[in-house]
Amino acid sequence: MNKGEIRAHFIALLNRSDCSNALADTFIDQAITRIQRQLRVPAMEKQNDYNVASDAGTSKVTMPADLLEIIELYYDGNALVRIPLHEMVQYQKTGELGSPKFFCREQGNIKIYPIPSTGNLFLNYYSEQDPLTSDSDTNMLTNIASDLLTYTALSYAADYFLDERGAIFDQKSGSFLAEIQEHANSSEQSGVNQVIRPTHYYED
Repeated sequence: MNKGEIRAHFIALLNRSDCSNALADTFIDQAITRIQRQLRVPAMEKQNDYNVASDAGTSKVTMPADLLEIIELYYDGNALVRIPLHEMVQYQKTGELGSPKFFCREQGNIKIYPIPSTGNLFLNYYSEQDPLTSDSDTNMLTNIASDLLTYTALSYAADYFLDERGAIFDQKSGSFLAEIQEHANSSEQSGVNQVIRPTHYYED
C-alpha cells in the first residue's frame, strides 16, 4: 500500500466528516514516529561502511542521519564492545594505538578505541523509515505493517477528537505491534527467512 491508500483506509475507518486529508497525514506521521520507537524487525536494518584513520589522538565516524539504534559495530570483521562515554574518555587519555575493541556514541558520532592507523568499520543499525511525501510513496511500514500504521494513526485521531473508540484502536494497534515483533523474533531464533505481511488488507 502507498500513502494515499493508507490515508483512504484511515479516513474510511475513522468515518468522520471533520477530518481533512492534511490532518489525516499528521496522524499517519505521528503513527510512524511512535512505531519507530517501539518496533525492531530485520526489515528496519541497514548497514554502513567506513574507512577510518587516527586524527589528533581520537578516531570517530559520523552516524547515519537515519539511525535509530546501533545493533552491532565491527572493525575488520571483529565485533566491538559498547562502553559508556566516561570510560571512553579515560581510555583515550592513554593514546593507545591498535585495532579498536571498544566504541561509544557521542552526540552525532561513534568513537572507537584503541586508535587505528587505518581500517574499516561496518555498522549494522536500525533505521528510520523513508518519509511519506507524495500519495504514491511507500516505506517498510506501508508495505509490511499497513494495519499497524492505520490503527496507530486512528489512535492518535481518537485522542484528538475525543472519540470513544480510542480504547479499541489502541488495543488493535498494540495487538498488531506485538504480532509483528513476535513473528520477527521467532524468525530470528529459528533462522528462517523472514516474510512479514499485513494481517488485514483493505479494499475501496
